Amino acid sequence: MKTGRAGYILQALNNAGFKAYIVGGCVRDMIMGREIHDVDIATDALPEETTGVFVGDKVIPTGIKHGTVTVIHSGESFEITTLRRDGSYSDLRHPDSVIFTDDIEEDLSRRDFTVNAVAMDQDGRIYDPFGGRDDIERKLIRCVGDPIKRFSEDALRIMRAVRFASVLGFSIEKMTADAALACRGDLAGISAERKCSELMKLISGENCAPVMLKYREIIAEVIPELRSSFDFCQHSRYHKYDVYEHIVRSVDAVPSDDPDSALLRISMLLHDVAKPQMFCLDGSGRGHFKGHPEVGAVMARDILKRLHFDGKTVETVYDLIGYHSVKIRNEADVKRLISQLGVRKFHLLMKVKIADNSAKEDFVLAENSSIRRISEFAETLENTPDICLDLSRLNVNGCDIMELGFSGRQIGECLRGLLDDVIEGKLPNERDALLAAAKEMKI
Repeated sequence: MKTGRAGYILQALNNAGFKAYIVGGCVRDMIMGREIHDVDIATDALPEETTGVFVGDKVIPTGIKHGTVTVIHSGESFEITTLRRDGSYSDLRHPDSVIFTDDIEEDLSRRDFTVNAVAMDQDGRIYDPFGGRDDIERKLIRCVGDPIKRFSEDALRIMRAVRFASVLGFSIEKMTADAALACRGDLAGISAERKCSELMKLISGENCAPVMLKYREIIAEVIPELRSSFDFCQHSRYHKYDVYEHIVRSVDAVPSDDPDSALLRISMLLHDVAKPQMFCLDGSGRGHFKGHPEVGAVMARDILKRLHFDGKTVETVYDLIGYHSVKIRNEADVKRLISQLGVRKFHLLMKVKIADNSAKEDFVLAENSSIRRISEFAETLENTPDICLDLSRLNVNGCDIMELGFSGRQIGECLRGLLDDVIEGKLPNERDALLAAAKEMKI
């Protein structure tokens, strides 16, 4: 194997008399033939010595306390860390202190999983003291050393274990899995941003469904609101799964190559979060969840804010969940939805509906063809300028309405009412007709 673009870094350190290795996930991905993104480098050079080697490059002291500097060479960043062993982890995330070493095996022994505890030197020699290559071959996630100790040092490793299983399609070795479940309560001490990042990678993995089903209690440590959906029977002819498994299958139904895959998958993860609390049985024993989209939208908004998602994502997921059960019966319904949501959210909503149906009984799948036709019809409407879908296409504006004596909030309410009548086909989108209708509203 070749060191690729990191060769310059390794050679410069070697020429200066230091040992240097590519380490961790990038070596794992090389062995697996996967695309490599970030390249991490370990060396026996101290941070100040590394800085001295790369005097011709920009060097940033990104983590001097833990021995890390970042070298910018030819526009690319390389994180270089001094070989070390870690002290205690009092915050369940970072070592309180580090001791530098010149022993690559000692450095690899502190890492999370065997598949990441591998290194490669400039000549392509692999250093694998803990059987990482065998575990890669066996598609197995296994902690280096005692798994309880590994997870007690850094609780985020629990989320990383299930994330790697999802993304790589690996299983988790039994002792490692048992320890992850036993230590999962420690995730409470991890920042929301860190947990959110791992969660999004997990649900975006090709192998997410079996991992989410098997390790649901770990996911519930991040989103406890999901726990009530576990094993919750829906008592519905439309559903073949309990609420949680339906959620998982709907997440998995979102194509991973969709440009909005991450947004859609987090929407599906939360789309039925309110079902258990809105459940009721009718006289015939059929289950109903009336109001769950609206209540679920509010719950999802609170969850995403707690996990520090950005405002735009929160708003979009709120709308997608709030509308995910809406019925679309005719052309006016399509126009109304586009008017209320906007073009982008409308098409996202259609994808949500398709994913939702894909996790129900097989006969429901027939609806997906209709939803795709609705999306195609919506595109036709969007590309027809004389069809009024929003206020920008309405042939009167706020100034026109103000001249009729409306003020403040009344102006917006009047315009919205006119738009609704145009969408419903009750009014033509003609200036005189619209002004006449507005005058009637004023009276």
